[in-house]
Amino acid sequence: MTAAALRVFVPRDSAALSVGADEVAAAIQAEATRRGVALTLVRPGSRGMLWLEPLVEVERPDGTRHAFGPVTPEDVPALFDAGFPAPDTAHLLALGPTDQIPYLKDQQRITFSRCGVIDPLSVDDYRDHGGFEGVTRALAMPPEDICRAVTDSGLRGRGGAGFPAGIKWDTVRKAPGPVKTICCNADEGDSGTFADRMLMEGDPFLLIEGMVIAGLAVGAAEGFVYIRSEYPHAIATMRAAIGRAEQAGWLGDSLQGTDQRFHLQVRVGAGAYICGEETAMLESLEGRRGQVRAKPPLPALEGLFGTPTVVNNVLTLAAVPTILARGGDYYATFGVGRSRGTQPFQLAGNVKRGGLVEVPFGISLHDLVYRFGGGTASGRPVRAVQVGGPLGAYLPESLFHLPQDYEAFAAVGAMVGHGGIVVFDDTVDMAAMARFAMAFCAIESCGKCTPCRIGSQRGVEVIDRIVAGIDRDANLALLDDLCAVMAEGSLCAMGGLTPQPVQSALRHFPEDFDRPPLGAAAE
Repeated sequence: MTAAALRVFVPRDSAALSVGADEVAAAIQAEATRRGVALTLVRPGSRGMLWLEPLVEVERPDGTRHAFGPVTPEDVPALFDAGFPAPDTAHLLALGPTDQIPYLKDQQRITFSRCGVIDPLSVDDYRDHGGFEGVTRALAMPPEDICRAVTDSGLRGRGGAGFPAGIKWDTVRKAPGPVKTICCNADEGDSGTFADRMLMEGDPFLLIEGMVIAGLAVGAAEGFVYIRSEYPHAIATMRAAIGRAEQAGWLGDSLQGTDQRFHLQVRVGAGAYICGEETAMLESLEGRRGQVRAKPPLPALEGLFGTPTVVNNVLTLAAVPTILARGGDYYATFGVGRSRGTQPFQLAGNVKRGGLVEVPFGISLHDLVYRFGGGTASGRPVRAVQVGGPLGAYLPESLFHLPQDYEAFAAVGAMVGHGGIVVFDDTVDMAAMARFAMAFCAIESCGKCTPCRIGSQRGVEVIDRIVAGIDRDANLALLDDLCAVMAEGSLCAMGGLTPQPVQSALRHFPEDFDRPPLGAAAE
């Protein structure tokens, strides 16, 4: 084997770029040129092991890859001195075969099987790794059979509500009207979440394929990907991938020579958290302020510009190609209860090994936080995790036995949401975190309904009085009443779910709300 046969992979994912991946790639290329070493540099997405970024991989002729990381530009000369780019380079940063790193080896990657593996903008690379098999089958199927396959798979929306995707699609398919629309909500605003961004940057054709299949299922000829402006690399990658898919005949007026057509556009949002809610996103897409619509009518019947509209997020649509390629029954073999398939969980916050973990539903919080996450980055005991974004519940270690399951989480007043898990050690002030939830809602509320707009501001004030020791019992009762009004009276989940982190903090960490008033003499 010669060095000319070797391919070296350095991620182009935003997380890797933020810690110097471009500089590492440039240093490797420059050092190889200086030493006369032939190599091919490939820029894939991230494998999701963010604590090891920038992760550098070298591919053997048999296709296996060996990893090194985290690599800095200053490490590059020593790597070459030790034998790099040979895969078996003896160096402290050598991690061995990438697929054998326990963090990856213990996962069941379906949606993210290609992320970090392929060139994100190569149609051929995507196809060579199983891409377009699902849409090829869908092109030969009646629309009702596509919807049935998605229903049989048990796929539920990978957002807050977990509504069955197949039922939503079939509703749009049966809705009257000559025009139907597909909208992908990629306004990923939950704290501790990055799966949508990772997929759009690392495997954009998968999302494109899922949206085309959705169009075939419901009779839609046009789709929109709504991406927040804070994701410039994802925006650029998706636009480039759409152009290449059009050139290859996977988008346009004739999909692979058939009479089926589907066009796709990227639309950029201004970063309003409320636009993660489907109707606020539709308002933004129509050129108006992102503000929640009253329901009914549901978007499935009257959505974008009044057309019956499928609104799903990135992870939901990205699961569809596998379902069509391998069958709904195959996808349903993963998971537990009514939570079928796999879920990409994202570990963030005070955690030793932050990153993305894709496993079937049913895994415990304990396994995610300790087996994959390795506990806290600080080395201190874990006190709480927040699951499901900034409006998700704070859960104590006594509930870490909970399986990741929609119904199991709902039974304890929590939600799986988008799969974000934020870890806190024992230094966290849970009263301050409860206050943050109310303050976040006050800032991000669209302002349309009083319980959310005014209730969140009053919530901040009441928590401040509780923490200050002012009429604590009366204010605790007032906070409980306020949370009930917000949960029952808000137009959408923004105000409706804000009580969840507040009440969970009160329930599981009451001692943080029962401190002596500031300035009180110590006993």
